[in-house]
Amino acid sequence: MSVKKWFSLEEANEMLPFVDQELKKMQALKHNFEEKYAELRIKKNEHAEKPGAEKDPFFVLEAELEFLQIEARGLIQNFQLTGVELKDIDTGLVDFPALMEGQEVLLCWKQGEDRIRFYHGNQDGFAGRKPISE
Repeated sequence: MSVKKWFSLEEANEMLPFVDQELKKMQALKHNFEEKYAELRIKKNEHAEKPGAEKDPFFVLEAELEFLQIEARGLIQNFQLTGVELKDIDTGLVDFPALMEGQEVLLCWKQGEDRIRFYHGNQDGFAGRKPISE
């Protein structure tokens, strides 16, 4: 069990280039996986329609998918070790646990934003984002 890390606004903003880079790696992997998975489904459907075809022509694609899953799992686990919470890979949504006036909050950042400008409570989620008063 890891100790919970709290981020200051400054620390969280300093991590954004790293976070963005890691998100891009995860997004590329996810995209690659989805393409290969779609290809596999098409090939399996075509194969099912051919009687007497070779037994398992899908081994290579299935192995590639498995390796992509392992790589993605490793990336996500390493990312989680930073203490940053990954909320959504596709939109690039992450939260940084923080303390504001003695309250636990999550500094909220979405890929494309130039810096962290919002926070929300633990239960509020993205819809409950409030602007950070500087």
